[in-house]
Amino acid sequence: MSSPHPRTRPLGLTIWLVIAGAVGWYAAFALTIERFALLVDPDASLSCDFSVLVQCRANLESWQGSVFGFPNPILGLTGWIAPVVVGMALLAGARFARWFWLLFTAGMAFAFGFVIWLISQSIFVLGTLCPWCMVTWAVTIPTFYAVLLHVLRTGLLPAPRGVRRAASALTSWLPVLTVVSYAIVAVIAQVRLDVLATLF
Repeated sequence: MSSPHPRTRPLGLTIWLVIAGAVGWYAAFALTIERFALLVDPDASLSCDFSVLVQCRANLESWQGSVFGFPNPILGLTGWIAPVVVGMALLAGARFARWFWLLFTAGMAFAFGFVIWLISQSIFVLGTLCPWCMVTWAVTIPTFYAVLLHVLRTGLLPAPRGVRRAASALTSWLPVLTVVSYAIVAVIAQVRLDVLATLF
C-alpha cells in the first residue's frame, strides 16, 4: 500500500522549522541567562526590563514562570531543539513515519496551547509584556499552524477529504493567518494594558 503523503520534501516547512527552532532556542537561552542573573542577585538589572509594562522580571519570578517546578525557559532550551533537528534531517533527505509526525504535531500542539495560556497570564494576570517571551510566542504560533496544516493536507493525520483540501488551501494563506493571530494578541494587549499610552 502506498503512503498517503507525497514523496516530495516540504521545503518551505523544512526551512521554517530550522529558522523557528533557532530563534525560539535563542529566546529561551536569553531568558535562562536572565533567570541565572536573578538567582545570583535578586536586585540585578535585567537587559530585558525596559519599563513597568515591557519587562521579563515579573514573568520569570512568578509562579507562571515555573509552572512545572522549574523555569519555563528550560522547556524552550530542550523543546526548540526538536524543530531544528527535524528540519535539518528533512533537508538531508530523511523521511519520517506517520507516528513520528503525529508525535511531533502533538508536541507542537502542546507548545501552542502552553503559549496561549502564557499570553493570557502575561496580559490578564501579570500585566506585562516580556520581550523574549513575545519572541517565543511569535515563532510558536506559525510553527504550529505550519505543522498542523502539513500533516492534514498530506494525510499524515487522518481527516476527511474536505479537511485535507481546506488545509492545502490554507497553507498558502499561512502568513496571513500568522499576522491575524499577532493582530489579535496585539489588540487584546492594547485593550487590557493600553500599550500605546506607554509609548507616547
